[in-house]
Amino acid sequence: MAAPRSEASACPEPGAAPYGNFPNYSRFHPAEDRVRLLPRGLLRSLFPGPERPLLGLDVGCNSGELSVALYRHLLGLQESQGSLDESAAGKDLNLLCCDIDPVLIERAQQCSPFPASISFAKLDIMDCSARDSCLSSYLRRFGRSTFDIGFCMSVTMWIHLNHGDRGLLEFLAFLSSMCTYLLMEPQPWKCYRAAARRLRRLGRSDFEHFRALAINGDMVERITHILTKDCAMELVCCFGSTAWDRSLLLFKAGASNPEGRSPVLRKEAPEQEQGL
Repeated sequence: MAAPRSEASACPEPGAAPYGNFPNYSRFHPAEDRVRLLPRGLLRSLFPGPERPLLGLDVGCNSGELSVALYRHLLGLQESQGSLDESAAGKDLNLLCCDIDPVLIERAQQCSPFPASISFAKLDIMDCSARDSCLSSYLRRFGRSTFDIGFCMSVTMWIHLNHGDRGLLEFLAFLSSMCTYLLMEPQPWKCYRAAARRLRRLGRSDFEHFRALAINGDMVERITHILTKDCAMELVCCFGSTAWDRSLLLFKAGASNPEGRSPVLRKEAPEQEQGL
């Protein structure tokens, strides 16, 4: 997301993260509460063909805890499996994870148990020039032009608040053009209001676009409409909602399944979640 570089990494007050770059985000929204909503064998269901390295893009990865949890879950790795099994585990999936905050990215790089398979990059995803350079360079390493799967976990609100309706539309169009499958976790509208309140309580200026947003209300419905109607994607599955009321939605690019069939996904009932 576009942000002044000095502000992107400076969040001294709790909640003072106007770009979503909270320094301790995983303490409030644990990665495990998201990944357990995803069915086992998801990658095999989505990509049943001959084995080849799969490429994933995680936008707004923060300090990488969720990126690593997704990697472990999608490959069926236990928590105890780390860098010692990296070569075997990493042959199927390679992740490029990006965030606007250089401090968070540095932390992710230092703590990653899979440095050969999970790459962390400081990137303003709304900076077209920087975005094209970073993603193209990564994709060229694999002789590819797009990603197999993208992850956009609680990022859309920050794009929307900082770049307005047009920015959100451009962002979703870009993701849909770059990813065969897209796993989305949109923030509900109540989170927009809460983010604006936090800034006001800290005596900061309100989000520039907040009061002018025409795309509002049921954000799951609005984002689903944009992706399916404007971006020609198909909603494959809703895997349920987290304890903090955020839905996990899987979309598929219109031309990604030449046989015209959506993969059969079995949604397993998650364990009872505790309120935060």
